[in-house]
Amino acid sequence: MRAFCTLIVVAAFLLLAAGAGAVPTASAGYTLETFNTPGAAFAGLSRDAGGLLVSDLASGRLYRRGADGKLVAFGPVFPHGLDVIGDPTGPYRVVRTGDGVVVAQGWTPVGSKEGPFDHALVSIDAAGQVHVISSDFWNPFDFIAASGSYYVVDSARNSLERIRPDGRKSTLLTFRRMSQAPTALRSLSPTEFAEGNSYETDSVPTGIALHEGRLYIALFGGFPFLAGGGKIVSLPEAGDQSTPQIEVEALNAPVSVAFDKGGEMLVLEHGTYDQKDGFRKASGRLLKFDKVGRERKTILEGLTRPVSVLVWDERRIVVSELGGNLHVLTRVSAR
Repeated sequence: MRAFCTLIVVAAFLLLAAGAGAVPTASAGYTLETFNTPGAAFAGLSRDAGGLLVSDLASGRLYRRGADGKLVAFGPVFPHGLDVIGDPTGPYRVVRTGDGVVVAQGWTPVGSKEGPFDHALVSIDAAGQVHVISSDFWNPFDFIAASGSYYVVDSARNSLERIRPDGRKSTLLTFRRMSQAPTALRSLSPTEFAEGNSYETDSVPTGIALHEGRLYIALFGGFPFLAGGGKIVSLPEAGDQSTPQIEVEALNAPVSVAFDKGGEMLVLEHGTYDQKDGFRKASGRLLKFDKVGRERKTILEGLTRPVSVLVWDERRIVVSELGGNLHVLTRVSAR
């Protein structure tokens, strides 16, 4: 089974419903504004000077959102649709690099022949010319550009890869499978998971961030997506990368990680999973972790299948959802 195949369990007809029926709420000290685009399935977010870059899995398009709030499409239409498991696939992430952008493109859609853009890191220059940097991935879900390279998490290979601009690739780490508590499995299925039995899941790396010389990776955790089964781990950008350090545990399918301007860690949880209905509506949250003691605080809850978190500036944070929502969370200035 693909490690990533069940990351976003949603069929095409659910893309609109994913954002419906639940109203996200911000914690005290924050205000929330939501912008919805019917039919969209927003995924990756990144800053582009004064604009916001966002990728849409429903249309295979890249968009730039300016100060006027309008979405302007650019670049080619990337392969998009559903994969063999029924998950949406397309341009997962887009990042500005110099005078161009780089895109992480997902699986080949069902019913389509594999093309050069599938499971690839792709660059688009200022003239609109498209170049495949590398297609030697299974599912490059997230990446960052740093130190003259691209650090890519391959969710299906459970690996962290470093890619040079000329396409040379090296695997920095393959994440081990994660042990899950037998007690949690018993509550899931008393007959299948007998008391004392051990169970392991794929790590499924999803989000990545670089902060103060360390790479932070969100480990989503594989099926059956147990509540509290996810983690954030870190490793040095340079030096011994063989043993990741655990930063935070007991997370509900963490899908994205970032750091605010004060150095506090933000973790976006995709949510909790139901064996019958999939990821529960309104179970996604944005958590903020204290710099020193790693104490957690929920600053945005009631999200349905969120995908990315982006720190915009000292006060604002942007979160994307598959239901076509962009949430702007603003910290209220202290008087």
